[in-house]
Amino acid sequence: MPKCKKKNLKRFDQINVIPFIDIMLVLLVMVLTTATFIKQGIIPVDLPEAKAAQKEENTKEVTIYVNAKGEMFFDKEKVNLAELEKKLSTISKKQTVVLRSDKESKFQDFVSVMDILKRLGHEQLYIVTKE
Repeated sequence: MPKCKKKNLKRFDQINVIPFIDIMLVLLVMVLTTATFIKQGIIPVDLPEAKAAQKEENTKEVTIYVNAKGEMFFDKEKVNLAELEKKLSTISKKQTVVLRSDKESKFQDFVSVMDILKRLGHEQLYIVTKE
């Protein structure tokens, strides 16, 4: 009988995942970079023109201040609650309202301003805090 040589065959019981991980990391970096550019509006886009389009009003934000003494200011003009409500009723509901309340002010003053904003239907509200 002839002698048979045994061949050393390597068993394939492991998968090399390092190339897969490399590809996934590159794809992740591409997605995150693109998402950041889209969010910030950095990608230049040449917008089409329309003759019947209405120009959007570029309105600045309105700021309401409440100091530690309980005094309220509407864009640096001192007001009481009734005047504040009257002034807020004249601005658009889509306009941004920024509320800056002193940390030493009464919580009731903050709640009163929030109540007026809610009653008038203002939903674009920012409350400024310090980090």
